[in-house]
This record gives sequence, C-alpha cells and structure tokens, in this order.
Amino acid sequence: MVCGGYVAIANANQVQQISEFPKSEGSARDLQPVAQTTPENTPASTEEKEPDIELTVIDKLLNEPVYSPFRREGTVKDSTRPVYVITGEEMEAQGARTVREALKFLPGILPDGTVGTEVNALSGQFIRGSNSAQVLILLDGRPINELGSGSFDLSEFTTNIVERVEVLPGGGSTLYGSSAIGGVINIITRRPTEKVTTQAGVNFGAYGLNQQTINSSGRVGNVGWVVGYNRTEAENNYPFSIPEANFEGTRENNDVIYNNFNVKLEADLGSRNTLTLSTLYLGKDQGVPGGVPIPFPQFGQGFFNSLTDNNRKYTDQVLTDLTWNSKLGSGDDSLLTARVYADFLNTRSDNRSGELTSQNRFDSNQTSHGIQTTHSWNFAKNQTLVYGFDYRNTNVRNTTFSYSTNVIRENYDDAIGQGAIFGRYEINFSPSFSMNLGVWQDFSSLVNGSFTSPSVGAKLAVSDSTTLRANYIRNFRAPTIANLFSNNPTNIGNPELKPEKGDSFDVGIDQKLGNIGLLRLTFFSNRVSDTIAFTRLTPPVNGNTGTWENIGLVHTTGIEASLNLQLARNVYTFVNYTANDPRILESANPAEVDKELRFAGADKLNLGVSYENPQGWYLGLLMNSLNGYPTNNTNTEFLPGYTTFDLKMRVPISDSLVLTGSLDNMFDRRYQLFAGFPDGGRVFQVGLSSRF
Repeated sequence: MVCGGYVAIANANQVQQISEFPKSEGSARDLQPVAQTTPENTPASTEEKEPDIELTVIDKLLNEPVYSPFRREGTVKDSTRPVYVITGEEMEAQGARTVREALKFLPGILPDGTVGTEVNALSGQFIRGSNSAQVLILLDGRPINELGSGSFDLSEFTTNIVERVEVLPGGGSTLYGSSAIGGVINIITRRPTEKVTTQAGVNFGAYGLNQQTINSSGRVGNVGWVVGYNRTEAENNYPFSIPEANFEGTRENNDVIYNNFNVKLEADLGSRNTLTLSTLYLGKDQGVPGGVPIPFPQFGQGFFNSLTDNNRKYTDQVLTDLTWNSKLGSGDDSLLTARVYADFLNTRSDNRSGELTSQNRFDSNQTSHGIQTTHSWNFAKNQTLVYGFDYRNTNVRNTTFSYSTNVIRENYDDAIGQGAIFGRYEINFSPSFSMNLGVWQDFSSLVNGSFTSPSVGAKLAVSDSTTLRANYIRNFRAPTIANLFSNNPTNIGNPELKPEKGDSFDVGIDQKLGNIGLLRLTFFSNRVSDTIAFTRLTPPVNGNTGTWENIGLVHTTGIEASLNLQLARNVYTFVNYTANDPRILESANPAEVDKELRFAGADKLNLGVSYENPQGWYLGLLMNSLNGYPTNNTNTEFLPGYTTFDLKMRVPISDSLVLTGSLDNMFDRRYQLFAGFPDGGRVFQVGLSSRF
C-alpha cells in the first residue's frame, strides 16, 4: 500500500494476479496485462498456498495503474506528469470516510477545505495556486463539476464506492477541457469481482459517529455487478474556543446524515465488447453551524459570519452513465470507448436564523447530459494515439425563496454547451526517451468560450535509476452560469466574460535509491490570467451593486517532493512536501499586487512510519503539518499553521474479519481552517468489517 507515502505488502495468493485491465470506466485497460492488487478482483483460489512475496516501494509506486495522465490506462512510470494515487485499501487503513479525507496525505494538493474537519466538512481543493473552481473533478474519467459554482464537494463521496483516487497536478485541459487549470482529481469507482463477495462493516467514533456499509459484488456468466449502500451519521457537537473572539462554547447544529447508494452492472457482449451501467445516489442532510465573528481591528468590524442554530443544507445527487468498450480489429492494440451520461445535482440551503425578514431558502438544480467517445490505438510498436470527441450540456436553475414574503426570485436559469475534439500522440524514440504531444479544441456556446489547449511532455531515463521529465500544458476554465447570467441584484452576471487561462510548466526527476526507496521531485510554475473576480460597482448601476470581470494575474511557483523508503522488512517510511508561492501580479485592487493569494499559498509537510506484513496487519503513525497562510489577498489577516499526528491500525482477526481503528489529532492540537471555523480536536473511530 502506498499512500502519499506509506507502503503495504501483499500476500501473493490473496491479492496478486495477472489479468486484463477492467473493461469499464472508459479506459483502455484491455491493451496490456498488469498486476492487480485488489483483493476483490481475485479469482477463486487454488488449493496450493503460494509463498508470501513483498512488493517493493519502487515497484508499487511506479507500477500503480493510472488513467488521468493519458485518458487511457497506463502506469505511473509511463507518465511524463507527476501523478499521485491512493487506493481503496489505503483508505480503509487510514479510516478515511470520504474522498476529501482520503487526500490528506497526498503531495501536491491542499485538501483541508475551509469550514472544519468533520466528516461532512465542505471540501475545497487548492493545487498549484488554483482555487476549487479551477480544479476539475472527474468520476471514472468524466467531468462532474457543478457549473453554478464551478466546483464539486468531495465530502459527498463516501469511500466504500472507491477503487482509487488519482491527483494530477498541473492542469489537464488538453484531455478533459474546462476547469483543469490547477489540476485534475479522478475518482475511480469499484468494479465487479470475479467471484461473489459481500462485505459489511460498521464504524463508531467520537461525537456520535455511526456508520454502516454493505457491498455486494460478483460475476455470474457474462454479467457482473457491484451494489452498495452507505449510511453515515454524526452529531459533531464538540467544545472549542476562539481566543481572538474571546469565545468558548460547544459546536452545535453540526449534525449530518448520509444515505449513499451505488449500482454498477457490467455485461460482456462476446469476447471483445463490454457494456457497463453505473449509477450513484449521494444524499446528505446536514446542519450549518456557521462561524464565530472575529474582530479585525484594521477594519473596525467583525468577520461577516455568525453561529447559526437553524440553518441546514440538503444535497441530492444522481450520477449515472452507460459505457460501451469495444476492441477493434483482431488484436489488443485498439480500444473504442463510447459513453453517455446524465447527472442531476440538487442543493438546497435553508437560512432560518435571525429575523423572519432575513430568512431565505436557496435552491440550485443542475442537469447535465453528455457524451464521450475515445479511441486508444497502439498503431505501431512505439507509438500510441488517443483521440476523440466530448460534448456536455449543462443547465442550472438557481432561486431564492423568502420566508417573510413567500416570494420566489429566480436568480438564473440558463445553459452552457461545451463540445470538443482532442488528440494525444505518444512516441517512444528509444527505451530511454519518449515524448507526447496533445491538443484540445473547445467549441462553446458562450460568446467568448471557445479555446485551444496544447500540451507537450518528455521523459528521459538517463540511467537505470534516474529519470528526468518535463511538461507544458495550456489550460482554461469557462465562466460559470452564475458568472454569466445571474440577475441577483447584488451580483449581476456578465455574459461577455472570457475563459480564465493558465500556463503550467513543470520539470522533475524520479530517483531510485538503490532497492530501498524512491525520490520524486517536481518544480512547477503556473500562471493564471483573466481571472474571473467579483467587482463592486460604485455607484450602483440600475440598482446593481456588483458584477464579475476578467481581472488579475496570478503566478505560482513551487515544488512537490515525495520520498518513500523501506527501513527494514515490513517497516516503511514516507515524507512528502508541497511548497506553494502564489503571487498576485495584476489586480483591480493595487493593495493586492505582489501579495500572496489567500489560502492557496500554504506549504504542506507529511511524514509517516508504518509496519505492515503480508497477513494484513498495519500500524502507522502519520503527521500532517501546514504552515501559516493569509485569509485575504491584501495579506492583512493570517491564520497560524498547525501540526497533527494520527495513529492508524488494521488488525485481521480472521480470514474474513478485520478490525480497524484510528486516533486522529492525538495531541489535541486546536486550530482554525478559516477565521471563526474551528477543527474538531482529538477524535477516534473503531470499525469492524467482514467479507463473506
């Protein structure tokens, strides 16, 4: 197991097999055999017991299957781009309940969000100086970003459905289009197992955590399935203090309940065609506790937020797609993937605090329909071409209901159509040198929406132990529907907005350290121009107090470093470090020029040491450290850094019963992720799962 660092060792007769890549997720996994290390995919075992083997740090990291750098299946070592992966096994060992939590120890990303550390805390992703709306979220290789706000809350995804998550820093517009300025996060869902398997689990923990999960997976004849349900509930009422506001109290109205369902049906239509239907339902009902007002002397006023005891948020998401994979010709060198998908993302926020005149309900309803076609063709021994066509039409309706007047005001109800053709060509000039060239041509329904995104990458193995890599990608993000068409009096839309533009460069080295470790080091530069920002109109125009404009230029430089070592048999350690320096070079506010971009400039250090043996035992001590960062772009307000230590444990009680446990923030380090929004302090959880 390798997660941003720590390593798991696998029992050969349990988890290692040579098989074809899975045929779903719009991938080219059929093109080459690889070693799979997921217990659920293991065929019926033979009577003979094979000896235990150890997967080394180097082998496990470099041979990890990934999809996002290629838009087909490959491995980490094949990519010219740095890409970081966490698997479902690793999430179980960490006690990660959601995808947001699973990203904590990966390099290259600041995933803590801005409103707390609870299981339901809103997810915000910052990669290479970008904000959450500039990071593209993929589900099995297709976009799911909400085009009203531009982002997607990763705390919606519970980890029981996830096979792995890939983080690709540095943008991905050449393969995936809009919103990939900072990077791409690809959530790969579980596939049917070869034999019928049912897994059930319960998890209990601090502050009323109560979680139940059941999944059934298998294959009969030519039909496979994965069916699952996750129910997660927590009260999250914990004591906290905010010294700056002279406040002590208990976090209230912070409860949550999830009801998540997943269904995947996979049919083999002969030996060369596969049809897969996948549907996820993500439902969440949660309290919104707000924040403690923080006095800022320089402004002579408090922070514009307050504790709330009645506000609630409801999300109701349905994500569904139908995917057809077909091997063309008579060999295994050509795979055509066609997908149609439909997503329904509904969010309701009830603001019932304060006087009746200020109480409102906000509804956002998004419907997306899309198609993807991809042909991955290894047309020569040393050359591969991936090309295709994408189209996505998204409609968002946003309304405000006033409880005092019983009047519904429509803020916007509009659509964006985004189509594109793309291609990526890879050539291996020699066993040690390879290059890739890519281009994406976007065709948007927006006046200024169309965009061309080229890319180039190269990789050179200067020796058996040293590999150099370099990349350039031109990225973009189309304006959201709210940016363009909102008729809210306080933030009128601007239909003349242009896409945000990004130029991402990186150079790096992968250095093997004998047979005991691997160092991966990347220097990056990311420039984002035509940033879409809200500006106030002084004086107001026709009653409108503000609108969005293309202003600003941000240049981020930094490093991503990851070191994995095997200290002794079954003993491993990892260190990863992410340094960001996002500087505002141009802004409508002169006070922001040459200042650090808020939130995105924090530096992150992770380290850990772990013991894990082939029988499945795991014990790990992991550290997460973040330095201080500004919370405004004029850099007059800062939050201090913090360091936390987590203790993780996995104990196989029998062949089918596993006990897991974790003690997070074990030294009870209290901090704020956003001014007035506290962390949960020391928390524990204990889980028991059975596979039969």
